[in-house]
Parts: sequence; C-alpha cells; structure tokens
Amino acid sequence: MPLTHTVSELSAWLRLSLEPGVGSATACTLMSALGLPEQIYAQRATALMRQVPDALARQLAAPMPADMAALVDSALQWVDAPGRHILTLADPAYPQNLLTIADPPILLYVNGDPAYLQGPALAVVGARNATPGGQENARAFARHLAGNGWRVVSGLALGIDAAAHEGALDAGPGGAGTVAVMGTGIDRIYPAKHRDLAHRIAAHGALVSELPLGTGALPQHFPKRNRIVAGLARGVLVVEAAKQSGSLITARLAGESGREVFAIPGSIHSPLSRGCHALIRQGAKLVETAADITDELGGGPLPGAARGKAQAPATLPGHPVLDALGFDPLHLDALQARCGIPTADLQAQLLELELAARVARLDDGRFQRLS
Repeated sequence: MPLTHTVSELSAWLRLSLEPGVGSATACTLMSALGLPEQIYAQRATALMRQVPDALARQLAAPMPADMAALVDSALQWVDAPGRHILTLADPAYPQNLLTIADPPILLYVNGDPAYLQGPALAVVGARNATPGGQENARAFARHLAGNGWRVVSGLALGIDAAAHEGALDAGPGGAGTVAVMGTGIDRIYPAKHRDLAHRIAAHGALVSELPLGTGALPQHFPKRNRIVAGLARGVLVVEAAKQSGSLITARLAGESGREVFAIPGSIHSPLSRGCHALIRQGAKLVETAADITDELGGGPLPGAARGKAQAPATLPGHPVLDALGFDPLHLDALQARCGIPTADLQAQLLELELAARVARLDDGRFQRLS
C-alpha cells in the first residue's frame, strides 16, 4: 500500500491498537497529551502516569511483549500485499463519518479500495434467518440505492446482510459499491460460505475490520462491528428483525450517533416484523420504497428523475393463488381453504410459482409470496 506512515510509525499504531486496556478514548487522551504513538512509547512510565493508571503506564513503558510483536509483524506483512491497507486515526483516508462517533477505532484493516469508506452511505441490516421476501426486499433496496449513488454498508452476516451486499453488487460497475464490516480479523471470513461474496466485495468495494489478524468469530465482537456499520453511514435501514436482535443494536447506535433510522414494516403475524415495528413505534421512519429513504435524507446524490422512479419491488401481476396467498406466509391447507382450488391442482400451481421464483417454500412448510 502507499504508506502514509513509516514502518516504525505504523508499528507503534499497531501496538497501541493491541494494548490490553487501551481503547479509543484512552488512546486519544494519550495522543492529545503526548503526541502520536511513537512519541507515547518513547515516554518514561512516570510521564505516562500523569495520563493513565500506574499499571497501564508501566505496561506502555515496557518493551513490546513477544506475542504482540508477532502480531505486529504479521500485520506489516499482510498490508504489504496489493489492495490491503491499514488506516489510522491520523491517516487522511480514515473515514470522516467514523470520527463523529463516541469511540472511533484506533485503526482499520481494509481489503479493497479505502475510497469506498467515504461519501454518502446507507447501512442495510436485518435478521440472519430472514424470510425469502425479506431477502428480496434487502436486495432490491440495496440495488436501487447503489445504482443511484448510495454506498451500501452491512455486516457480511447470513440473511439480510448478504442480500444487501449482493444487491449493491448487482447494480454493476456504475453502482456505488458496498462495504462489509467484519466481526472477525480481516483474514477470517465468517461465515465461511461467504468467502466468494467477500472476494467480490473486496474487488468492487471494501472489507473492513478493526480486529487483529487471526481473530475468530466471538459474540462480543459483533456489537463492536455494529457501531462501525452505523458510524460509516448517514442512516440505517432495518429490513427484518426479531424483537431481540443484533440489528436493533445497530439501529440504537445509529440513533445515538445522530444517524437516521428506517424500518420496513411487515406482517403482524411474523416474529421477524416485531423488531421493525418496535423501531417504528420508537420513532424510526417507516419506509415502503427507496425514495422514502432518499427523500428523508434530502435526496443525497440521487438525480431528480431517478428519485421519482425509486420504488420498492414491484407488485406482481394478478394470479389466483398469489391473490389468495397475499403477503403473509400460509400452510397449504390454509391456502387451499382460502382459494378453493383442489389440493392436487393447488400443489401443481405452487410448484410452477416456485420455479418462476414467485413463491418460496419456508422451512416450516408454509408458502411465502415473493416480489
């Protein structure tokens, strides 16, 4: 990568990011008083004790431990490959939006183009066990937003996150691209089934992590990831979420950082609608089309003509089974009672609709209409 720091400077930044007991608040306090990390590590313990507790001061003044030195060396080797970057708080390419959150990461590992971390962006998040309809909504909204100048940020998780990344990539070379914020080290793709998706994102956007190389997927890392997802964007769209959902953490962090929060409503019978409905009751903006989002944000980079066309997935042409199914999932017997078609004929029509990607069969045997 084109270095904005010397190797010794970057080594000091890496060490500071790895220090136990040093978060962004402590790091900023030290840098405000003593200068950049190289200057911090040049201080005696007595000088450091004026800024931090004695035990931490002695830790910072001691030689770098061998295990930490190995991690620093690994990071320096990692960043030496094409397309890889380490952005520090002092780097001009560090995303400006993150500087407005309460605890910006000390540094970011980036695989891809760091330019994707700047400019208008919207986060699209939701349930891992999303319905087919929810995934289609996420994909369609993200495709439209990316096609009209809004970068799509999400967390590379199963379900809504993956659909949002795919939708943004589907916007093609003229789209604004997508950013995946990872809850693991940048060299660990989680879930593993998203390896190909991650490669596509690195080629047409950016993968980002604040966690050291080799860090695995642990529950406590994902709220930290979520604050970066929210911080990079001007607003967060929640597509589907249960009442106790990590997506609601992202929405809360977005609201606390002054970002807009949007939610797509769903069926009153679906557990995956309850989180969105709770957000709407708390003041999130109810959205039915991508235009609802861009209108709320003042349009951003969307041209006026495109804004007028911004719609959610179109309603399908009339079909007796689709009309009877509506937009709530139904079991076969309930659907048969509603439409009055003989069971054998209904099963044949449902199969045709599945093959045409108009209907999906859920894991519990119900049928869900797709847009």
